Amino acid sequence: MFFFAKHCDQNPLQMGHQDSPRQSHRAKENQVTALDPTVPPSDKALVAFDFDGTLTVRDSFMAFIAWHSGAPRFLLGMVQLIPAALAYLIHRDRGLIKMAAVRIFLGGLDRKTLEASADTFARAAAGKLFRPDALAAWNGWGTQGATRVICTASPEILIAPFAKRLGAEGLIGTRLEFDDQDRVTGGFIGLNCRAAEKVARLTQAYGPDLKLIAAYGDTSGDTEMLAAAERKGYRVFTQKP
Repeated sequence: MFFFAKHCDQNPLQMGHQDSPRQSHRAKENQVTALDPTVPPSDKALVAFDFDGTLTVRDSFMAFIAWHSGAPRFLLGMVQLIPAALAYLIHRDRGLIKMAAVRIFLGGLDRKTLEASADTFARAAAGKLFRPDALAAWNGWGTQGATRVICTASPEILIAPFAKRLGAEGLIGTRLEFDDQDRVTGGFIGLNCRAAEKVARLTQAYGPDLKLIAAYGDTSGDTEMLAAAERKGYRVFTQKP
């Protein structure tokens, strides 16, 4: 599962691969997130946290897929994903392989079913996912009155229950596309939310004069977000649950 292993990424001082425009599938406006980020008051500090590997000890998307699918279906799906994994060695586009995984494991699911599964998974897995020192930093910024936003490449709809539990003021992630019957198509609305797309989405949500007091990340997918912040936290959280 090398294509989802975030910690194999290069140091953020080096630029990672950018996702191609091919990921913008039929840009529909039917994706409603549980936490719609809004422009924060000017007197509040804005702090951005990556999710997988930063707040958590492992990739939540793969953990959800394995949990949701069950062992037999998960193993079969991983076999079906082999062609996309081989293609990744050529195009190096993480968004495309993520689309393939969404299509294989979640394709055809209706929104309400997926939201319910995500909520159940969050309640079951939270205690085993979060880094204690990351939670301490998260809560510390909250005590200071900061606007805390999770900015992740994982699907927003899957991270929303975690964000709600954490009391996040904002959530920005990869937006799954749903068809006219509100079922997962396997496409994205816009790009895979990593690298430069994170800053673009933060700017879209919080205004052109974006000012990040601090940002935390752990891979090359966080390079641009870290560069945009006054305080840069790269792999500063190491504790395990």
